[in-house]
Amino acid sequence: MQESCDAVVAGHICLDIIPSITSNGFCFSPGRLLEIGPAILSTGGPVSNTGLALHKLGISTRLMGKVGTDSFGRSILRIITGFGADLAQGMIEVPGETSSYSIIINPPDADRMFLHCPGCNDTFGAEDVDYRMTAGARLFHFGYPPLLKRVIENGGAELVEILLRAKSGGVTTSLDLCMPDPKGFSGSVDWRKILRTALPHVDIFLPSLEETLITLYPEKYRQLCSGESGSASAVTPQLLSSIGADLIAMGPVIAGLKLGNRGLYLRTGNHSAWGKAGRACPENPALWSNRELWSPCFQVRVAGTTGAGDATIAGFLAALLKGCPPEECITMACAVGACNVEAADALGGLLDWDATRARVAGGWPRSGFGVEADGWGRFSAGGIRLGPFDQQA
Repeated sequence: MQESCDAVVAGHICLDIIPSITSNGFCFSPGRLLEIGPAILSTGGPVSNTGLALHKLGISTRLMGKVGTDSFGRSILRIITGFGADLAQGMIEVPGETSSYSIIINPPDADRMFLHCPGCNDTFGAEDVDYRMTAGARLFHFGYPPLLKRVIENGGAELVEILLRAKSGGVTTSLDLCMPDPKGFSGSVDWRKILRTALPHVDIFLPSLEETLITLYPEKYRQLCSGESGSASAVTPQLLSSIGADLIAMGPVIAGLKLGNRGLYLRTGNHSAWGKAGRACPENPALWSNRELWSPCFQVRVAGTTGAGDATIAGFLAALLKGCPPEECITMACAVGACNVEAADALGGLLDWDATRARVAGGWPRSGFGVEADGWGRFSAGGIRLGPFDQQA
């Protein structure tokens, strides 16, 4: 009989190969040899990044992903079980299939680039989730549908089935995205249709701003991301409020937007919505109802950004499972994300829950917001900015 756990994390998993690049002048050029340093091998994707981060933060966690029986698949399982033998109880090995891997080009002072092989993530489907395990958990987090081809085929029918079957057992459901490949299969599907069908069965939705724009507001994405700096440079409080209201209206009771070095925006539903939120629902929904918060980042020296969004989600979900109020949940999300970027890989910079919390309490400096807008002038303890739709403001 399987032991119960607090959180199950399912979906995409791969092996990350991260060469050490120290030159600021790094660029690809035909025929050129580029000398680099040793490579880091780590597991990647939300099953690993978010799941193992939750484990490091003291949350009892099980992982559900799909690997082949090749050398990459064996490496993935070896790395996972190195953190804890029970973590891999939900992992599936498939003979004859290729395990997913990514080569991550992570030059200093620049955003990362990926060379990615989806492997058997493309065949992951509803039958690959162990619903006996989710029925005993408080939280079910599913990550990266754009990199799970079968999950998003046929209008996202498999994604909806996964969420429905998990939610029928009373678990709180959480969903995260990644950037679709505009020239691949994930760039050809109707994301608005998929998300409008799936989000009514999602309690917590925490994508990045860019992922939200490209899937739900492609015209706005093209307007904001026409320059190299990306949409983060064009973020405004009004835009966040508008998108936040749209996301809540689509079904989740908690919706967030990861904003890179601009922090994390959070919007929540009204009091009546919390009755469907599952076993991870806060004990006092009144503290969570009709909230609009924006947390700035903590100041760090960035060594790499691999897995930063996944770590941010882990910080938020861990705080929620520990019964923290929304201000602390959004603070711990940014704190865990900040620890993540202090190492080149997705897990090396993370601290445990008590050490992360102590670092915040010790006066860890935050970055500024850099924008002003009507209705956003109020702040709560810890430097959390309150939006015009925040019922506690």
